[in-house]
Amino acid sequence: MRAPIGDFDDARPAPDCLDLLTAPVAAALRAWRGTVPADRILYVDTDPAIADTAVFVEHHGQQLLDESANCVIVAGKRGETTTLAACVVRSGTRVEVNGAVRRELGSRKVRFAPVETATGDTGMEYGGITPIGLPADWPVLVDASVVDTEWVLVGSGRRRGKLILPGKAFAELPGAVVLEGLGIAPEPQSG
Repeated sequence: MRAPIGDFDDARPAPDCLDLLTAPVAAALRAWRGTVPADRILYVDTDPAIADTAVFVEHHGQQLLDESANCVIVAGKRGETTTLAACVVRSGTRVEVNGAVRRELGSRKVRFAPVETATGDTGMEYGGITPIGLPADWPVLVDASVVDTEWVLVGSGRRRGKLILPGKAFAELPGAVVLEGLGIAPEPQSG
């Protein structure tokens, strides 16, 4: 089957590829509930050597800049309490941690979680973290533009492979909170 977005020759229903996914992602797909059936979530094999966004879109299609999302793990701190959360924004944007995330988490300070925390607490590989299969008690903050995108490419939990799913499915993930302005344009490079 052809993928609905990007230049991928072989797209398969993700529930048919559970052995290619990390344990938390496979478990989440087995338990999937929502208006989007699990078999509409597709798995495409990708080469981790070309995972960098610029190289990836050059190889698989420039339109993926507008049809893909990144999932980053943040740590919000207030007093002695640290809250881990996922933020899902379109690939061409960056997470607005000092405004939208800080307000939503009720934290005084928010930073990107250390790699060891992000991978250890999710059971996923750095560079492939996906909002599917995250710990059930984590908030999953999703930029509204991701939900409004017909099909979205996102990590699969591993550096190899990606998932493609309807944008509206992100709003139905456990812990999902859809926010306007979570993803903002990157700051221009000086110089």
